Amino acid sequence: MSGRYAALAMYVAPQPVQAANEQWLTRIMQLLGDTRADAQGLELSALFRAPELLLTQTCGYPLMTQLRDQVQLIGRPRYEWPHSTGGSHCSVIVCREQDPRRTLAQFRGCRAVINDEHSNSGMNLFRHQLAPLQQGGRFFSSVTISGAHQHSLRWVQAQRADLAAIDSVTFAYLAHYAPQEVAGIRIVARTAPSPTLPFITSIGTSAQEVQRIRTAMNTALEQLPQVGECLGLREVLPASLADYECLLDYQREATLQGFEVLQ
Repeated sequence: MSGRYAALAMYVAPQPVQAANEQWLTRIMQLLGDTRADAQGLELSALFRAPELLLTQTCGYPLMTQLRDQVQLIGRPRYEWPHSTGGSHCSVIVCREQDPRRTLAQFRGCRAVINDEHSNSGMNLFRHQLAPLQQGGRFFSSVTISGAHQHSLRWVQAQRADLAAIDSVTFAYLAHYAPQEVAGIRIVARTAPSPTLPFITSIGTSAQEVQRIRTAMNTALEQLPQVGECLGLREVLPASLADYECLLDYQREATLQGFEVLQ
C-alpha cells in the first residue's frame, strides 16, 4: 500500500454532501502533496487507529470514551445550519408530525430508536435530555438500534418507533437536499449543545503537521466555495480534548440522576 488514508464517513448522505466531501478531500490532498490510499472495506475502528491515517472525522463521544490517546485532533468544523453554529451543534428530538404529544414528558413509555449505542447525538445527548424525566431508571418501553440517523428517521415515519434524536447537521442536510427523508417529521425538542464532530489524524502526528493539515483544509474551502456552500461549512477551527469534556459531563449528569443507560 502507498499513500495515506483520507475519508469522511460521518456525513455520507444525501448524494450532494458526499460529492462535496470527496471534492474537498481531493483538493486537500493536492495541497498537502500526498497520495490517497484506498480506505474502502476498512472498518471505522481500524481506520481511526491506522498509522497511515491522514484525515478523517469521528463522533465526539467515542473520541472521549474509546479513542482518547489513540488519535490526534486536527480541529472541529464550523457548520452554519439551523441548530448548528460557531463550532457547536446539537440533536433534534423528533416524532411523527401527527403525534398528539407535545412535550418530552408526554412521550414517557413510548418506543425509541437510536442510530448507535455509542453515538453522541443519537444516544448521549438524548440520555442527558431525558434524565430528569425518567422514572426508576427508565423512560422508554423499548430502545432499538437502527444503524444510522437516516434509518432512525424512516423508523419514525413508518411507525416502528415514536421518538429519535438526530444530529442537527444530518437533519439539516436531509431537510435541504432530500426533504422526503424528513417528511411527516416534527421536532419536539433540542438537546444541550455539543462540539461538532472532530477531525482527527494518526496518533503521534506533530503539532506542526496538524497545523499544516488544518491550513490545507481551510485553504481548500476558500478555493472551492461551492463545497463550503453545499456543506454549510465555513471553516475548520482548532480543537482540543478539553472542548469535548462536556460530553463526559453529560454522561455523568445522567448517571447521577439514575439514568446511566438509555432505556
